[in-house]
Order: sequence, then C-alpha cells, then structure tokens
Amino acid sequence: MGHETADAPRTLELTLSDPAQLWGLRDWLRAQDGISVRFRPAAPAPGELGTADVLAVLAGSSVLAAAVKTLPDFLRSRRSNLRMQITVEGKQVEIEWENADRALEIVERLLRDTP
Repeated sequence: MGHETADAPRTLELTLSDPAQLWGLRDWLRAQDGISVRFRPAAPAPGELGTADVLAVLAGSSVLAAAVKTLPDFLRSRRSNLRMQITVEGKQVEIEWENADRALEIVERLLRDTP
C-alpha cells in the first residue's frame, strides 16, 4: 500500500434516526463534486421485519473525507435529536449534534486507517 491507493474510491454507509431525513442528506451530499450517492436497502436488525434504506456514499478518499466534515453541519441544520450512524468497513460510529465534532474525528481516523 502506498500513495497510489490514497485516493482510491471508498464507500461509507449512512443511516439516520429519522429515515424521512435521508432525502435531504442525499441532496446535501450530492451538492459536493466527486460524490456518488444512492439508496440501498439495509438488512433488518435482529427482531425487526422489513428493511430500511441506507445511503451508500462512494468517492475518492480525499473527497469522502471532505464530505464527512460537512455532516455535523447537516445534523445541526435539522432538529436537535437527529442521530446519524456512519459505517466504514464494517465499523460503526453514531453521531448527533452534541458529539458531532468528537465522533467526526473517529470517522476520519477510520477512513485514514482502513484500506
């Protein structure tokens, strides 16, 4: 691994505590250059029926890192109890407006440290 993989396409998945806000998040992310965003069904949690949607976000590492930095602003522009779950390479971090900056550091580290 080296510099040649530094901006390889990466995927992260986003879910929100209020699924109705996913459309707004999709539009928020699509406004940024170099990002592909699509809905995909998520597997139901144990004991739940049906599926929920997640946003799959695909971009080069540097573009994805820049997009992740805007997520606290998205949360703050919504109601205060909205929570977001971010999944990178199977590792999940939940952020909300109170811990957004601290949680964001974890997500950035996951993006940096996972191949």
